[in-house]
Amino acid sequence: MKLANSIKELHHIIKAVRREGDSIGFVPTMGALHNGHLALVKRSKLENNICVCSIFVNPTQFNNPEDLKKYPRQMEQDIRLLESVNCDIVFIPETEEMYPNGEPEILFHFGELEKVMEGADRPGHFQGVGTIVKKLFDIVEPHRAYFGNKDYQQLLIIKSLTQQYKLSPKIIGCDIVRENDGLAMSSRNQRLSSIQRSEAPHIYSVLKAAKQQQLDVESLKLWVAQKINTNSLMELSYFEISDAETLKSIIKWDKNQRAMGFIVVNMGEIRLIDNIELNI
Repeated sequence: MKLANSIKELHHIIKAVRREGDSIGFVPTMGALHNGHLALVKRSKLENNICVCSIFVNPTQFNNPEDLKKYPRQMEQDIRLLESVNCDIVFIPETEEMYPNGEPEILFHFGELEKVMEGADRPGHFQGVGTIVKKLFDIVEPHRAYFGNKDYQQLLIIKSLTQQYKLSPKIIGCDIVRENDGLAMSSRNQRLSSIQRSEAPHIYSVLKAAKQQQLDVESLKLWVAQKINTNSLMELSYFEISDAETLKSIIKWDKNQRAMGFIVVNMGEIRLIDNIELNI
């Protein structure tokens, strides 16, 4: 496995190892890797000749400076994990490499996709995501790029970005990887206290139970809110029922419409995200 800290170095390595006709798979990350990230790398390895993974904690997508400061960083462990799944190249740039001279963000237009849920709760977040993903795609020039379905709204944003700018990679969303107790894997899980961690699987338990309820849309949203907020360690930020393609809110069940439930729960300062396909 080869490491690159600069764009120039990355291009040199790719040129040296890539043969004619080789495809490049790309897994962009912010580090603090877990089995969810490794599943993306494994799929990229299966579907491409070369797998590139980036580790960069992108400052422009954090609304809260404290959240950026507290984001877990474990570079040595991340590198060992990537070696264990035979990643080919790891790109680990400094902030100055990605944002020379404090380069400003590009203004993207994602329409309604960025006005709901995380877009509404974290203004500017998806502008930061779009900025860094476009930069990385332009640098790596992958054939395929892999993202987890846990951040489903982000996945749709990146698909929109790719279409608007006619960027090279095919965007592939991969299933949520969960702990044995059902908690969606996330780098933020590391920040949970032991008691918070023991209670966190309640989120997915509620989502699974919601799927079985025979309720109208508004009643189901109220039911989920009540189930989450009865846990003293949890505060519901939102539970939305939305169309899987457009993220528009669903008012009434339609068997021809793919409905998904999106949830964000705060446990202290830690924000946990999950979703489930409802298929009601």
